[in-house]
Amino acid sequence: MDKLFKLSAGLAAFGILLASYLFYSYLAPTPPGWCDISTAVNCDAVTKGPLAEFLGVPVSLVGLIGYITILYASLMKFKKLHLFMVSFGMIFCLRLTYLEIFRENVFCPVCGACQLVMLILFIISLKLNRRHDPILARQ
Repeated sequence: MDKLFKLSAGLAAFGILLASYLFYSYLAPTPPGWCDISTAVNCDAVTKGPLAEFLGVPVSLVGLIGYITILYASLMKFKKLHLFMVSFGMIFCLRLTYLEIFRENVFCPVCGACQLVMLILFIISLKLNRRHDPILARQ
């Protein structure tokens, strides 16, 4: 189980880096633009467009706070907090991915990396929170 928490902490740290980049792109007057490959594959369309905020809060900031909380839950080995945060993160990512692809007709590579990290964290969290039947475990 310790290996899963360490892996989770590493992935959360990577997620923090990705979300920090997206938050910087949101705040910067001129975003870095290195992931603006075309009009269909473009980070700026997400960080500066209509999907940049949710209820007035930058989506990238929500992600950043989420990854920081997941890192904390991993380091402290809080399984239930971990499961709650990654479940929320998965739902949030799925919603964002749907809107990116089907409403805005764009794909953000950095957002996609964040979503992949969250999916892996979700799988890890399910393993961490798996219940074992003590009767079956003795056999």
